[in-house]
Amino acid sequence: MKQYVVTPAAGKRLIAKAMAAHPAVKGALKRSTLVIVAGSTNGLVAEEILKGLGQAQGFDKSRFFRGVTLPPGKPVTDTGRLPDVSEFPGDVVLIKGQWQKGKTIFDVIDDLKEGDVIIKGANAVDLVNQRAGILIGHPKAGTIAAALPAVTGRRVKLIIGVGVEKRVSADLDRVAEMLNAPGASGPRFWPVPGEVITELQAITMLSGASAELVSGGGVAGAEGSVWLAVTGTPEQEKKAAQIVKQIINEPPFTL
Repeated sequence: MKQYVVTPAAGKRLIAKAMAAHPAVKGALKRSTLVIVAGSTNGLVAEEILKGLGQAQGFDKSRFFRGVTLPPGKPVTDTGRLPDVSEFPGDVVLIKGQWQKGKTIFDVIDDLKEGDVIIKGANAVDLVNQRAGILIGHPKAGTIAAALPAVTGRRVKLIIGVGVEKRVSADLDRVAEMLNAPGASGPRFWPVPGEVITELQAITMLSGASAELVSGGGVAGAEGSVWLAVTGTPEQEKKAAQIVKQIINEPPFTL
């Protein structure tokens, strides 16, 4: 058994590498449509996938979001504040592996069908039940409201990448009832169906080893970090160590 300290930024990169290796994602890149919805984790997902396709030129992960949570006293808006909305590059839409620059999920959602894949981030994860929840700032529920009719109506696959730093112990349906109640303030909340991929699943997908969250926290740049215990065969643990070495020094997200 090996233990590793993984920062939130490193966790995002780890999830991104697993997403790029996901069989459904690789299949969509070959035969159908892949939509990577803008978000800080998905900025790394898009970067990994576009690099693998040789199409990363012109992609800027620092502008790949609609809404972000900033430190206290700074605004949380539909565009994050900064950058100006005119700088939003669109989601990353790939049709048979070709990046359709400037397009968003709203441009292609009505054409998506079984075999297509949507990758979306989240703001909360129930690790026990493998469920994710999304904070809602838009009055029409934003991109997840656009995605779910395709997911539930046409069997488009939804994959949700979310770091274990966003773990919650509460029942997500109860959280939604509380945050969505008339008279409540702040963002609303939507628990969503889909395949959840955290750092724990990412380790297994990339190495075959098992990963378990055993503790968390840190200071001086390690705030929000998690301790992961990784177990497997000697070969699996060696591969996991190589993967962690690749992502461990990922710099934090900056605007």
